[in-house]
Order: sequence, then structure tokens, then C-alpha cells
Amino acid sequence: MKIAVGLSGGVDSSVAALLLKQQGHDVIAIYMQNWHDITGTLHGECEWEEEKVLAEMVAKKIGIPFYFVDLSGIYRKKVVDYMFGEYEKGRTPNPDVMCNREIKFDAFLKYALDLGVDYVATGHYCKKDEFVNKKGEKIYRIIAGDDKNKDQSYFLCQLTQEQIARAVFPIGGIDKPEVRRIAREAGLPSADKKDSQGICFVGKVDLPVFLQQKLKTKEGKVVEILEKDFDKVLSFNNIFSEKTCSNPHTCTGLRENYSDEELKILSTPLRYSKSLGKVIGNHIGVQFYTIGQRHGLNIGGHKDSIFIIASDAASNTIYVGEGQQHPGLYRKAIFLPEEELHWIRRDLEMHNGEKRSYLVRIRYRQPLQKAVLFKKPDGMYIVFDKPQRGVSPGQFAVWYAPEDEEMLGSAPIAF
Repeated sequence: MKIAVGLSGGVDSSVAALLLKQQGHDVIAIYMQNWHDITGTLHGECEWEEEKVLAEMVAKKIGIPFYFVDLSGIYRKKVVDYMFGEYEKGRTPNPDVMCNREIKFDAFLKYALDLGVDYVATGHYCKKDEFVNKKGEKIYRIIAGDDKNKDQSYFLCQLTQEQIARAVFPIGGIDKPEVRRIAREAGLPSADKKDSQGICFVGKVDLPVFLQQKLKTKEGKVVEILEKDFDKVLSFNNIFSEKTCSNPHTCTGLRENYSDEELKILSTPLRYSKSLGKVIGNHIGVQFYTIGQRHGLNIGGHKDSIFIIASDAASNTIYVGEGQQHPGLYRKAIFLPEEELHWIRRDLEMHNGEKRSYLVRIRYRQPLQKAVLFKKPDGMYIVFDKPQRGVSPGQFAVWYAPEDEEMLGSAPIAF
């Protein structure tokens, strides 16, 4: 088979290319340049050039052809503009998910196919397999990588069957230390290169500075909600405490059934008002912060760290609570709008009125959480066994089969 490897200059993609070459495939390397602007980045302006040179060195060491493609135009449109738009709405986007859906397995895939390849390979820590169903249709599956500390299936949660059909993940069955060992034994120049951090193809950034390229600052108030006054919040939201739990949003365990009204109450983020707390400082705009964040507000005078528990874009107000156990940080359930639901396994799509037990994560590297999914006409409600900390609208909820951690579908979390 002829396979194009997205060679970034990092050790993971380097070993992916090496393994494919050793397996006897016709391998080519393609380096993608997707970003030029260095505003807000925390690295030198020539980092992409250095990575390109390193990728060329790796390709030469392995003995495979090297290509270069500039996809920065479509990357800005499909990934960066999406990111700015989400932050402007007060949501927390995941540019890496969109980068894989729109760039690596769309724009890059099309470029590679034009070069006559059969598949594209990446250095993602995940696995793929396939089977033929009773209808004679070939079904492709993405399964969590063997290295649970590095499993990157989450970032591929928006891929389609058509995209997965062309994908190869050579290192999904080995762990990171083994990848490093293979690279060192082969003498690859990238063997000891540190893992990339930050935004996909942009790098590590000072997020407020980066966002200020398009989003204007606007001073607003920071309001603290005391834990001892949280019953006022529940009353303000017309939520009455359960007999066995002071806050239904933070009750543990799963019941057999929930009414439609209960699902809506549990999945709706709590609303706050300045009258429920005390103004303790100012901020530069809700679009520069996210739920669960504890750095960046520069407000002292507390024994424990303060965390953002909510924000109101309309009034440009941020609400905070002290301590990691503040009840405002936790949510029992989330809602995913019908129009946003994406099933990787379309053959397993749930029907209205159906419920299933799956494993779910709401952020990268989060341990999989037990949950029940309830399909309703307006979308999907997910109720967790344990309340989830720092649930951020805009982030992707991803569900997996409990028996083998196959990734089945995803959707962005609604307000």
C-alpha cells in the first residue's frame, strides 16, 4: 500500500513512518504548514521552520520522499475562526478536534490522495479495526489506544466513516516509552524531541493575548458565590433539594429512570445573579475565561484557590467559588443538541425514547466516566454516575462502548 504520513517533526509521527516503512509499505512524508502569525505565541517565530527541517531529516533517515504543503488559509477559516467565534459566544472550543476533522483528515487527506496514496497515517495513540456487518457493509471502528496516559481517540471524535476508512494509526498499540525507544534505536533525529503543547499547529500561546487579535477587552465584575449561601442559588433556579442530597446537581449514583423535567433541570447550568454574592474584583471580558479556570484573575485574600463556576456573556459577569469542592463547579448531567449529534458508528445511532449505558469523557485525558445517555427529540441528555467538575459549554462530550472502549460518537456541550 502507498501511505502518506503527516510528518510533523515529532517523535510520534516519526515512529509511525518508520514502522510503516519496516512493514514494507510505500511511504511518503508530508509536512503541513498551517500557521504563520506569531502574535501571542510563546515560542520563537521560526519554530515551524525548525520543525520542517527536523521532519526532512527524519524522512531522509528513514529513506522516504518528503513533501511540503501550506494549508494555512483553510486552517484559519476552519479552525482559528471557529475558535475565535466560540470564545466570543462565551464557549470553550476544542481546536484540536476541528483540526483533525477539517484539516488532517479532510484538506490534508485530499492533498495526499492527489499524490496517489491509498491511506494517510498519523501519530495518534488510538487503534482502528473494521468488520463487515450482516448487510455486507464495511464498518470502521476507532478504539482507545493501549497507552491510557496518551490515548488520543478523543481528538478524533468528529471523524466520519469515510475519513476513518482512509486512516492508519501505526502506534496505537504501543506506549510512549516504547515509541521513544524505537526512535532512539533507529537513530531518528526526533527521538528526544519534547511533545508539542498548546493549540494544534499554533503551539503554546498566551491565550488572552492570542484572542485579543480579534476579540476586544471589556471590563466586567467578578462575583464570589459562597458555598454556605448555595441554597440561595438553588432557590433562585427554582430547584428544590432532594431528601438525600442538598444539591441535586451533585448527587452521586444513577437512578433507573429520570423524567423529562428532571433531565432538563439536571442538565441546565445554574443561573447566578450579582445579588447572590459579592463583587470581589474585575476581569477583562468573559470571552477570555473558561469554567473551572483558577489562574488569570489575580484576586487574592482567600485561603484556597478560587475557581470560575459560571459566566454571563450578556452582563459580562464572571462568578467564582472558593475551593475545589465548591458545589458550583459540579454538574450531574449535560445536554447535547439534536443538530450537533455525531455518530461515528451510524449503525448504532440511538432512537428517541431509548437509553443506554456508556462510558463518557468531556475533556482530553479525563478518565472515562460511567453515564446513561437518554435520547429525546431535542437531543441527548447524559446523566453521570459522579458529578463532573468544570463542565464547559463548547467542549466535546464523547461516548465509548464499555466493553472495549470503542469511540461511538460525540457532540459539543450546550449552555
